[in-house]
This record gives sequence, structure tokens and C-alpha cells, in this order.
Amino acid sequence: MPPKGTITKGTITEEIITEGIIAVRNTKDNSMSELEYTEQGWRLTTDNKRHHRDNQWDYRGEGVYMVTIATAERYPLFGELDCNEMPEKARIVLNPLGKQIDRIIRDLPDFYADKGIALKILAVQVMPDHLHFVLQVVKPMEKSVGEIIRSLKSAGTAIYKKDYTDRSTGGGDNSGGSGGKNATERDNSSGSGGKNATERDNSSRPGGNNAAERDNHERDNRIVGFARIFAGSGSIWEHNPAGYHERLLRGRGQLDAMIRYVKDNPRRLALKRANPDLFRIHQQTILGGVSCTSLGNMFLADYPQRAVLQCSRRMNQSEIDAKREECMKEAANGTVFISGAISEGEKQISRALREAGYPLVILLTEGFPAPDSPHYKYYNPQGVYFEACAAGKLLLVQPDKEALERADIVEAVTAKVGKIPHESQRYRFVAMNVIAGMIVKAE
Repeated sequence: MPPKGTITKGTITEEIITEGIIAVRNTKDNSMSELEYTEQGWRLTTDNKRHHRDNQWDYRGEGVYMVTIATAERYPLFGELDCNEMPEKARIVLNPLGKQIDRIIRDLPDFYADKGIALKILAVQVMPDHLHFVLQVVKPMEKSVGEIIRSLKSAGTAIYKKDYTDRSTGGGDNSGGSGGKNATERDNSSGSGGKNATERDNSSRPGGNNAAERDNHERDNRIVGFARIFAGSGSIWEHNPAGYHERLLRGRGQLDAMIRYVKDNPRRLALKRANPDLFRIHQQTILGGVSCTSLGNMFLADYPQRAVLQCSRRMNQSEIDAKREECMKEAANGTVFISGAISEGEKQISRALREAGYPLVILLTEGFPAPDSPHYKYYNPQGVYFEACAAGKLLLVQPDKEALERADIVEAVTAKVGKIPHESQRYRFVAMNVIAGMIVKAE
């Protein structure tokens, strides 16, 4: 049984113990955490230690999760993109390791069924340097989702360590089954005439089997070469305090969106590679004399015809509809609108302009990861913003925090609404419109 009583250590004071779970409060910042009693004593509960977990969500209960896990240093460990400059036909050609990872994910329901845990895999996409899958927990379980994903990650690392690391150091024969075949041979050996799957798929390519053998050799060498990165951490996966990233299913229509996103990843990667400049974050971009972070088509900020899209929060639906018709006509005549898309009217009109295929400049109060974040290098705009960005019809702009405190911007906001707290939503709303005006007026 876990010990009971009040425990104070530093700024941590125990408050409640219930059935092996302890709630603790950090008296320094008043934050709450949960601990559970294990064979090793009190430990942070499995999922609450992850910084982006929802502390109000039961990760042992029923639910649907879209899970993303990246490889260490985003090394292309699992395969390569094949699109032949046709994004709509893009696909990921998995190497033997990638195929094994894909199989582990798809086999999760059968593996855990023997342990009394009911799972479903609703979609899977293994990418060269990360993977996505949609996991459904059908009924409550004793384990948490985090424990299941940790087991998956451990299995992936074990496969790599067993089948590839020996060759990188010149030791071992990578034997892992009858006949001493390595993972590459085991995964591909089948079919008449002794040809493996890769040979059969590539036998009609220029160069015949020799080309297939060269491809296999190159891919295999890339996997082995990863050992230099792997050796430092002991895991093939990205070092991330959260362990993995997940999105919870919360509303109608979200499941279809999750599945579409997972399956659409190869096309999105092809679009991004075809248009790298449109997906590159630019620091300290000067627009209208304001220092900003930006991503997208930079030419939109210099378009000859520019206008601010601004709607009062007090506008009714009829006024918004009239404003939308007016903006659509101007956009058809070549005007690029710049907006914070904050008020309801601005959101509706921005959406209508985007859906009609007109270019937009959207100002963000926040949205880009910090430069020192592991996600900075691989950031993508989400959903419809991704499509607009790939088409060159979008520029996302986030003014630097210092810009919002500039004397001229503070003065302009004060002239419009009087003195209000700079951290308030109202201040940011007006400041964004001031900056949009500065961009429009810039020469």
C-alpha cells in the first residue's frame, strides 16, 4: 500500500491521496500535478508529465487520437518520397525498416487483444522521417495511451538496433532468422524464382535487377549510417519531453479530417518540396517598417493594389454580408487584402476570399514556433492555410512582440480606443489593424 500522510519537500506539498493517486500543489507557482504509487515509489503519472497533454482528459478511457512521432534529427530512416513531379500521385516507398514499423502499428490491435485491450487503427502513414496514425481506444483500459505508444517506440528502436547497428560498426552478421538473413532479406524474400519484392517491383526499370540492387544497397547504407545519430541517445526517435504529439477527437467531422490528413501526407510533402521558398520561415522580415516573422509568398506584401480588411466586432450579419460582396469585387479586380482575421466579420470574409482562390496576407498574434523549438525547422501551416500557401496565395505574418510595444503603434492604438492594457485582446486587435495599415501604405 502507498504511504499516507502529509509530505512537504521544497515547494511541493501533498494534498490528496486517493486509491494510489496523489495530487500535489507547487506552492511556488500554484500549479497542480499528479503522482501514482509504483514499485519504485511515487512517480509522475504517465501522461501528466507531458507538457501538451490535456490534464482534463482520461488517457485510459475511450477516445480517438491522431498520433505523430518523428525520428531523431528527422533522419529519413523509413523510406523516400516518390512523386515524379506529380504531387497528386505522391507515395512513400518504404524501405525494409519502414515496412516493419508500418506492420508494428497495424498489428497493435491484435497484439493488445491478448491483453484484454481493444484498439483499432483507423489510418496509418509512415513517412521518411516521421509517422502518423489514428488510434481508437474502443473501451477503457488499465494502460494509458502513452504506455502503448512508448511500447511501439521501444519496439522500433529494438528492430533498428538488432538489424542495423552491428553492420555500422563492422560487427555481427545481422542474422535474425533461419539462414542468417538480415531484415532486408527477410522482409523482401518471397515469390517464385527467389526474387524479393523489391526485385519484382523494379525488374522492369531501366537497368533491370542491377538498378534494383543498387537502390537497395543505397537505401540500406542510409539506414546503417543513422547509427551515428542513434548512438548518442539510444533511440531512433526524436528526443521530445512529450514523447509524442497527439490530437484528440472532440467534435463532429473531426475524425474524417484526421484520416484525410494522415493519408494526404505524401502529397503535402511533395508540394512542400516543390515549393520550398513558400514554406520557409523568415525572421526579421521588414513589412511597413515593422519587424515580423513570415512564411508564404512574400510578393503579396508588395502587390500594387493592397487594402486592409477590417470589420468591427459590432457588425451584424447583414453588414458582414455586404462587406464580403464589396471585398470579393475588389479582389476580382486585383486587390490583395491584409487582415488579422480576428473579428467574426474578418474571419468570414477571409474565408470567402480564400475559398474563391484570391490571395491573402494574414497577420498572426502568435502561431510560429520559437526559433529554438524542435518544431521550428519543420513547421507547416495547417489545413486550408497549407493549400493556399502551396498555391502561392497566402502570406502569414507575425509581428515581433517588440513591434506591438513600439511608441508609434501604441500612439496609434491609443488614438483609436484610448489607453488600454497592452496584453488585452482588444489592444492586439487594434494593433494588428494598425500594422496592416502600415503595410498597405508602405512604398
